[in-house]
Formats: sequence, structure tokens, C-alpha cells
Amino acid sequence: MAQVLEFKLPDLGEGLTEAEIVRWLVEVGDVVAIDQPVVEVETAKAMVEVPCPYGGVVTARFGEEGSELPVGAPLLTVAVGATEAPASPAPSTSSASSASGASSAGAPGAEESSAGSGNVLVGYGTGAPAARRRRIRPERVGTPAAPAPVVEPVPVPVAVPAATGEMNGQQGPVAVVSPLVRRLARQHEIDLRRLTGSGPDGLILRADVDSAIREAEEAARAQTRTVPAEPVVAEAPTAVAAAPAAAERIPLRGVRGAVADKLSRSRSEIPDATCWVDADATELMAARAAMNAASGPSGGPKVSVLALLARICTAALARYPELNSTVDTAAREIVRLPGVHLGFAAQTERGLVVPVVRDAHTRNAESIGAEIARLTELARTGNLSPAQLTGGTFTLNNYGVFGVDGSTPIINHPEAAMLGVGRIMPKPWVHNGELAVRQVVQLSLTFDHRVCDGGTAGGFLRYVADCVEQPAVLLRTL
Repeated sequence: MAQVLEFKLPDLGEGLTEAEIVRWLVEVGDVVAIDQPVVEVETAKAMVEVPCPYGGVVTARFGEEGSELPVGAPLLTVAVGATEAPASPAPSTSSASSASGASSAGAPGAEESSAGSGNVLVGYGTGAPAARRRRIRPERVGTPAAPAPVVEPVPVPVAVPAATGEMNGQQGPVAVVSPLVRRLARQHEIDLRRLTGSGPDGLILRADVDSAIREAEEAARAQTRTVPAEPVVAEAPTAVAAAPAAAERIPLRGVRGAVADKLSRSRSEIPDATCWVDADATELMAARAAMNAASGPSGGPKVSVLALLARICTAALARYPELNSTVDTAAREIVRLPGVHLGFAAQTERGLVVPVVRDAHTRNAESIGAEIARLTELARTGNLSPAQLTGGTFTLNNYGVFGVDGSTPIINHPEAAMLGVGRIMPKPWVHNGELAVRQVVQLSLTFDHRVCDGGTAGGFLRYVADCVEQPAVLLRTL
């Protein structure tokens, strides 16, 4: 007898209350195994694949791709024990007795499937409650068992886009690992089931999707050239003017919605102020070049400018701990934090994210650089977990990579400060009493005026600038 179980959207942690369905990985009628990923969802923190704690046949899916579901809402229903066709009724007493024995022997396995795996998956866990075990009473010999009613779920019709629909009799997920590749295919209406992956074991890579996009664009251009142009009919002077085009509306949800909420809250709650200074970064760039040259061609990863600036920030925060704090508005208290968890702004295809380098105050420049590189790669592929995006105490924002000199950063609530770094470029500068061309950078510090006054903020920024201009100053704190 099949048992229909309902799998609800689990609590993904970090206070998240909803998620957007990005892509279904299974179809109605597919057979799924325990802990098999069934849907890809996007939260305000990250994009994750949600595994199903039950094994059986998918009987219904709830929600279309692009829709949002609250935590606890039904995702799909699974018929446990329905992967095989039901046996025909037993014609005799002995056959009925044998069937009863087989049912009793198979019952524990069914109960075990319906209970869910209970495993901790993708950092969140299935959250399946312990199933109530039913006592199975053996049927009396010679008494035919009454047919048990089968609960039929009411399937919700799900619109499946052509890019993810069934193709050539194939069902289930295609050979794609990267969520960015799947999103790129959806944006350009590329059917992944028609592609042959060039990666290992037929894995579909971004290059495969890019090639398919180019082919589709060339085909569209060729079709446009072959369509004869229609004659243009001049409108009469009294013709009614065409209605203006409707404005495009883009929902603020997912990562973009979370960023909007956080920035709005920052500006509404934090009385921020900004100070800035130009610094001669010539010596810092020379020190970086010397560090990387000393490591040799195979001496490990290169030290980045961002890693050096991050190490300078941790040294400055040790001198000015007021800026490594937060404000408890309910208790009207400033909370100075014991450790530095350094966030750094990273622009991705999903939007702006701020990965966090844990315990940055205990790391040297090389260690910070390696962690920044690791987190940046996870951000680029959309694989950052919520834990890697929360808990920061101070943020470093290098907007110089966009080719701009300065900015007024918005504090990453509930932190107390953010340091912005512009591009480093050659400018005329007075050096040792003479005009020279030097590598100059603008540094901007936005701080919460509740945690400190301008003297503290200016002292912090001046120390950072001094370390940029004279990296040897750091030797006193290393």
C-alpha cells in the first residue's frame, strides 16, 4: 500500500522565512531516492539545492519556478512504496496468507522510508519529524485482507518552461552542476537537454551554454534577413498616438530584496558620517611586489592588495576598537566585539554579497588573502552558505575595481563602520618636497556617529593611510 507523504519547505536557518523556487530538479512521476535534491531555491543569503527526506514516486509539485514560498509550505508529495505495480488479488487462502506475510515483512522498510533520512544536508538538515511507527497485526489465515484505501493527492498543475521540460523521453535533472549555468540558460531560453556537455562525463559547462546562445542569436538574425519587409503605411494626420510603453517592474526579492532591506534599515537607523583622505600607495605597491617576488614562481599564492588592506584594517581596529562594535538600540548600549570578522564586498551575477573572513584579527596577510580568494570563488559560483555571509563586524569595500576614485559607503547594518577603497592610479604628488608621479588612492570611512566621534574616526583613517604610505609602520603591530 502506498503512503503519500508531504515534504514541506524546511527551515533554511539564519532567520530566513521564505525562498524562491529557481528550478525544479524532478518531474511529477519521477522516482526519487532518500536525500536526493528535488528543487533549487534562492534565499536572501544563498542559492541551495533542497533534498527530499523521502524515497518514492513524486505525485505532485507545489509552486512554479520564479514563485516564492514561505517556510513550512508544501513543496511536493511523495508516494512511498509505490515504485512497483501493485500485485493482483490472491485467489486462494494460501496465496492470501503468503501475501500477508510478504506485506508484514516489507512494512518496516516502508516505515523507515516514510520517517525521512534525518540527515543534516547542505548545511541545513531535512528537519523531518520522527514518524510514528505503526504496529502491524498479522492477518488471520483464511481471512482475506480488506483492500486498504489509497490516498490520492490532488496535484497542482505546474507550468514547466520549454528550457526545463521533458525532451526526447528524458526526465530528471540534466548534467549541470553550476547554478549560474542553469540561470544563464533560463535567461536565454536555452534547452539544456539539447546540449552535449564538453566537461567530464558530459558535464554542461558555461562555454557550452555560451555557444548555444551564439548559435540561437545567429539563427534569429538569419531569419530576420529572410523575412521580407512589410510596406510602411503612412498614418493619417488624425490618427491617435500610440500608447506609451509600460514601465518594467522588477520584484525586490532574493538577494536584491535582502540588500534593499539592509541598506534601507542602515540609512533609517544609523546616524552615519563619512570622512576621507588621499594616500600615496607607492610604497605599499612596492612592498607587495617584493613579497610576491620573494615567494618565487612556486612559492604559493600571490598576496593581493585587498589582503594587505584587510591586514591594515585589523591592525587599525586593534588601536580603535570603537569601530569594531554594534549598537543595541533596545538596551541603549554600545557592544564592543571581541574579535574581527572582516566582511568584503563582492559583486556577483546574483548581486552584491558580503562574504566574511572569520577571525581576521588572528590571520596574517597571506592567510587573509587565501580566505578572500576561496570565498570569492564560492560567491562567483553561487555556493556561499548563509553562515559565510553573516556575522561580520567590519566591512572593507574595494570599489576601485569598477574604475572609480571615491564613494560614500553605506554601513553594512548592524556594523558600525565601513572602509571604502578607490582605484590606485598615478597622480602628481609632492614627495620629499618635490613634485613627482605617485600611485595615489582615496580612502573613505563611513562610521556610526553613536559609537564614536570624529576624532576616533579620523584617527582610524589616518592610521590606515599611514600604513598605506609607510608599510613599515605595521611592523610595530605584527
